[in-house]
Amino acid sequence: MNATVNENCIGCGLCAGTCPEVFRMGDDGVAHGSGIPDGQLEAAQEARDGCPVSAITIEE
Repeated sequence: MNATVNENCIGCGLCAGTCPEVFRMGDDGVAHGSGIPDGQLEAAQEARDGCPVSAITIEE
């Protein structure tokens, strides 16, 4: 599974705060996703669902 953050990201940091194992804030001021480690899918989904601009996608 992989989490991606699209161009709608406003850099609020909610995802990185909710699931730092998957999301990080970049030097460009926006979030970046990565592969989802075992046991982190629920937290990644919580971050996706909480994103105020729906910028996160989770795919296999």
